Amino acid sequence: MSSPHELPLDTPILFLPCTEAFNGLTEKERLYAHHLSRASWWGAFVTFCQSSPEASDIFCLLTRLFRSQPLDSLKAQAVEKGVVTEDEFQSLLIYYSGLVYNCGNYLGFGDRKFVPTITREQLLALVKLSKAYLECSDKIIQFFNRAADRMYDLSDDKKFFGMPPNGITMYFSSNCTQKDAELCKEYMTDRNIEAWNTRLIKHEDGDKVLYDIRLASVENGPAEGITRKEDLFEGHSFTITRGDYSDVLKEVVKELALAKKYAANDNEVKMLDKYIESFTTGSIEAHKDGSTYWVKNKSPAVEVYTGFIEVYRDPSNQRAEFEAFVAMVNREQSKKFDTLVQKAEHEILPLLPWGKDFEEDVFMRPDFSSLDIMTFASSGLPIGINIPNYKDVKEEQGFKNVSLANVLSSRSGDKSAQFLSEEDIALREKFGSTSLEICVGLHELLGHGSGKFLRRKEDGSLNFDPATVKNPFTGGEVSFYESGENFQTKFTSLSSAYEECRAETVALYLCLNDDVLDIFNIPSEDKEDIKYMLWLDMFYAGIKGLEMYQPKQGQWGQAHSQARYAILQVGLEAGHGLVQVKETVGKDGLPDLLLTLDKSKIATVGKKAMGEFLRKLQVYRSMGDAKSGNEMFQRYSRVGDDGDYPFGKWHEIVTRKRRPRMILTMPNSRVQDGKVELVTYPAGAEGNVTSWVERFSPSEHDAIEDMLTQFMLTRNQARE
Repeated sequence: MSSPHELPLDTPILFLPCTEAFNGLTEKERLYAHHLSRASWWGAFVTFCQSSPEASDIFCLLTRLFRSQPLDSLKAQAVEKGVVTEDEFQSLLIYYSGLVYNCGNYLGFGDRKFVPTITREQLLALVKLSKAYLECSDKIIQFFNRAADRMYDLSDDKKFFGMPPNGITMYFSSNCTQKDAELCKEYMTDRNIEAWNTRLIKHEDGDKVLYDIRLASVENGPAEGITRKEDLFEGHSFTITRGDYSDVLKEVVKELALAKKYAANDNEVKMLDKYIESFTTGSIEAHKDGSTYWVKNKSPAVEVYTGFIEVYRDPSNQRAEFEAFVAMVNREQSKKFDTLVQKAEHEILPLLPWGKDFEEDVFMRPDFSSLDIMTFASSGLPIGINIPNYKDVKEEQGFKNVSLANVLSSRSGDKSAQFLSEEDIALREKFGSTSLEICVGLHELLGHGSGKFLRRKEDGSLNFDPATVKNPFTGGEVSFYESGENFQTKFTSLSSAYEECRAETVALYLCLNDDVLDIFNIPSEDKEDIKYMLWLDMFYAGIKGLEMYQPKQGQWGQAHSQARYAILQVGLEAGHGLVQVKETVGKDGLPDLLLTLDKSKIATVGKKAMGEFLRKLQVYRSMGDAKSGNEMFQRYSRVGDDGDYPFGKWHEIVTRKRRPRMILTMPNSRVQDGKVELVTYPAGAEGNVTSWVERFSPSEHDAIEDMLTQFMLTRNQARE
């Protein structure tokens, strides 16, 4: 790869299959899925607006270019005129595929900006010879002029997401600083306001500063219990307004209302009613109510969740990216997860090393399903999810775990690996898919689904007995979360990586139990190999995760990568030859690395080290002891140039051997004569581009251009 900020020609672009699962639906269920899918794809434009100032304009520019004429025709013209070569044209299709897959021009996994490999001048020349230019030159040139400079800008403060002036973020206006973010967090905590669906806009008028907390909603203007007029806090003025992404959310709401006609039961109707209310008014409480009905809707044929869900991309881990998925339940695959849920409370959770004082009093048995994804509109596809992320809903109503089966199988199709011996690569080819499935199941259900938060309830009482629950490290009293505080507000920017690390370590710890492996039908003769592979893959991911480390900024760009690197450091610190990383010379004569794991030490040295680490992770999390927890986690996250394992120096080796991440193309659905058809596409960039061109009608594409332009040009204007 010529640059870490370009997507190479060998980027794998695969189609995500779900036809068999879709064909298993009734016609009513297909209509339900169709309208939910449409709602999700409309919602993707919220995510574009949350990505970067230029992302929406780039989308409008390139989509207009590609929808104006067949791709082969455009390519033939461009190559014949000498504007680009065939490979350069292909590189632009790959760039666009990356743009729509990540819902922006920053990678969903790693937060790194990517730019076209063709030059600005080549892109302009391509635009000018296109049919799009002939049809409406003013429009497409307008998009080019707004997008081009920022599209290619790789200044240090534009390379990654982050808080200004060190990075780019759309969750704060560009004049906000870390100090402003902290002040806003304190205000919202004091007023018991949650930041999920908000942005912070700082209005400056001479010496006067007004902080505008802007809610996402269809409606504008004041609303009792939702918006606030100017509110003083510690000498600073705050206001809460609404109307962000209004035009886009209006389309989301329309499709949700159509989907409601085909809902299977009362829970689905009430769920959609509350989603509609939340997106219309800006109320997070309405979305929590919708999430409650979603949790109660057990094992539906069509699964959907939509809203402002994950906080990974907000520099302060408070504000969430819009996300929506639609999927069909794979009932056969779900059976093993049902068994895992049944055994969790009494047989598996007691195995965890922190004791009952720091575990939930009652395990809220979740619905754990294996899903085949039809639509996933966000900045990338995970392989497993534990939601909702509202801790109060989880504690009072429960949660759901989902394993994304078709995504998992697509990911596990890539058996390539660096930094491993030939023997380990062969073993990974044999057991990698199975071990990954086990890891996802344990991570989501027993990782994210375990552990108690010691807190003061709204009535002033505590959810634990302070006379008996003591700090196991000091023997003294425990700290706890006061009303209005939560894990994100206490652990702030490290909260996501810390929680992912805890969940991954739970998977490592529990996979060593043979009874757990029995749930996944692992033959006795394969159990030790599966344990070995799960641990090896985790340490391997710790090395690969260095790709997501930003040396100049001294920070991590991806929570999961930071988490796995920290786990690798725990393994190395354990010593006794458990895990080792050595610098070697590769076949190309350049420096390389070799990771080795002593299989015989996993159940002894490894289990002891991970158990102690996991206990600290959970106890600090339970007590809201962000000082101790973050100090420990930052120590294990440090990337240094010294010692036996100079990962700061080895960062160059890892990034040099980086391989492109997979892009997945998803189907469309359309209604013909009252029947829903699933439209599939071939693998490759052309299929991906076509899927997005066909996702909306020409008039809808025109409307998308108008609504995105309107939002981006007015996004930071003052509102009542």
